[in-house]
Amino acid sequence: MSERVWPELPPFQTGIRGRCPRCGEGHLFQGFLKLRPQCEVCGLDYSFADPADGPAFFVMMFACVPVVILALWLEVKYQAPLWVHLVTTLPFGILTCVPPLRPLKGWLVASQYYFKAEEGRLVRKDEPA
Repeated sequence: MSERVWPELPPFQTGIRGRCPRCGEGHLFQGFLKLRPQCEVCGLDYSFADPADGPAFFVMMFACVPVVILALWLEVKYQAPLWVHLVTTLPFGILTCVPPLRPLKGWLVASQYYFKAEEGRLVRKDEPA
């Protein structure tokens, strides 16, 4: 019996939608950020996926810059009291940091599948690659 051949799906399209990187139909997530054990459509085992802190790092590096700029601008321009920062900067920070986490994690997991990422290892000169 021959094994089914799956089309190569772009990791960006499947990942940001939270779909299986192999079939593009099954769900990738069980909860907000928790990965399913496997795809319910094609049975792909998601144990290969290890995005670690990648999504959080990228969100902090790119989304937190506007939040800090807003907070500094409010402070310098208006000398805003703490409650103004809590009402403006805190919700802005939450809205710019939380929503991108899931699509970014999906994209990183789909990229790991697409590019066949695996743990690095040392290869000696006398060993075949």
